[in-house]
Amino acid sequence: MARTIRTTKILAAAAALTATGLALSGCAGGGSDAEDGKTLKLWHYEGADSAMGKAWAEAIKVFEEETGAAVEFEEKSFEQIQKTASQVLDTDAAPDLMEFNKGNATAGFLASTGLISDISDAVDEYGWADKLAPSLQTTAKYTDDGVMGGDTWFGVPNYGEFVGVYYNEDAFAAAGLEIPTTYDEFVDVLDAFVAKGVTPLAEAGAEYPLGQLWYQLALLEGDRGFVDDYQLYENPVDWQGPEVTSATETLKDYIDKGYIASDVSSVKAEDAGVSFINGTSPIFVSGSWWFGRFVAEATGFDWTLTAFPGADLSLGSSGNIWVVPENAANKELAYEFIDITMRPEIQAIIGNNGGLPVAADSADITDEKSAELIETFNGILDQDGLSFYPDWPAPGFYDVIVQELQGLITGTQDAETTNARLGEAYDEGTADFR
Repeated sequence: MARTIRTTKILAAAAALTATGLALSGCAGGGSDAEDGKTLKLWHYEGADSAMGKAWAEAIKVFEEETGAAVEFEEKSFEQIQKTASQVLDTDAAPDLMEFNKGNATAGFLASTGLISDISDAVDEYGWADKLAPSLQTTAKYTDDGVMGGDTWFGVPNYGEFVGVYYNEDAFAAAGLEIPTTYDEFVDVLDAFVAKGVTPLAEAGAEYPLGQLWYQLALLEGDRGFVDDYQLYENPVDWQGPEVTSATETLKDYIDKGYIASDVSSVKAEDAGVSFINGTSPIFVSGSWWFGRFVAEATGFDWTLTAFPGADLSLGSSGNIWVVPENAANKELAYEFIDITMRPEIQAIIGNNGGLPVAADSADITDEKSAELIETFNGILDQDGLSFYPDWPAPGFYDVIVQELQGLITGTQDAETTNARLGEAYDEGTADFR
């Protein structure tokens, strides 16, 4: 999962960091120029065996066959692109097309400094907006200040991610329980497991999962207006209002009732995921990024993944985005390659390998488990439900959320104090945008 934030403080830090730059890695793909002498210089950081890596490899083959141009693919790590982008994109060494992290501190920063191109005309020409749900478009469009959700297209996403609920179906069957479809049923299930001496929720208070559960509980009480205020700074967030108050008080209630282990403040995400894999915890609220691992490792029982029961809004966003540097030598070739990655046959490769395509034909998804994942994701998209992540709006807010929720669940502070401290950090971090 990516977490992205931006303020003027971060811009200064980013500029200082990129000045140290890393050397470009050698060419890892492509070949000699095609007959017409044109070459698309491409950077991305997806592993060759990942869903996106497999899809982009096939897209390169199709692109070279159809355009007569060659692709020069330079293998990069996520860190290399993050750290060298601002320096390299301002030179003739800039690639024609690059995968980059979505969000204000990353793609938004490049957009605000003029290092990546406004591709709105290409979006219109190729019709990409018609293939992307509104909440997916948010991380591809930025304001002049680099805040996501603007009017100008600076990138195109090809895949997505979301947070839902993983259920151990065998554990439910053994307990005589059914997978819940409403929030009330969800709470009933939690009570039933506790009555049987089972702590139902795998959780991690030392890292992101507990904060994501807290935000999901706020989303139960919120609407799109709340999300826009929280994530896009449209109006002040009321940190003692119904959304945040309900989330914080409910989370404390989960601890008090035994839905979550009392020692959760020291548990890390890996430990929580493993407790689901080994069957210790029958329920895990977390992201689609666990899906492939669970397919491979949670093989001792049947399991399923659904959206959070009773919620119209879910944590999640687009995946990373294709961006076209302003200094790109072959922008039109870049647009042609993006368009190929949006084709159903390329999107199907993502979908059949455990990823979440944004424009796949459901008939092309032949893997049953993957089809279930994509159907759940599409259901969230259909109701414009993606609501991003709780730590995105302000620098360092991830650490603040972890610390303050630890204080809540260990009993060193009450819900009102927790909300007040969260609000102070949020307001300070977002002051430049409000």
